[in-house]
Amino acid sequence: MIVIVLSACPEGLRGDLSKWLLEISAGVFVGAVTARVRDLLWDRVVELAKDGRAIMVHTAIGEQRMAFRVHRNQWLPIDMDGVNLILRPALKSPQEKPADVRPGWSNASKYRRAARKTQNET
Repeated sequence: MIVIVLSACPEGLRGDLSKWLLEISAGVFVGAVTARVRDLLWDRVVELAKDGRAIMVHTAIGEQRMAFRVHRNQWLPIDMDGVNLILRPALKSPQEKPADVRPGWSNASKYRRAARKTQNET
């Protein structure tokens, strides 16, 4: 069994993978293929992905019974005493925030605070 997750990849690659695998969500492909076909599909993904990213999880011999392959991704698979883990990149400094986090209160918290304020006034 294999799972391939694509992000920011050309539509042609998605069409190419859909010949062999089932697309269960946008960019997420699942299927049961032989090891040879799996390796050929991964070569095709690396060839056609261009600036996109790809992750493949497939069955393997071992305690976890799975292995990872990544292409142009910041999170990297590492082997830690025989256990495959995904290494998440660390921030350069404790004060640094990820790019997608904006400072301040979320809209949901603002609405809750306003609702509590109106409940306390009545």
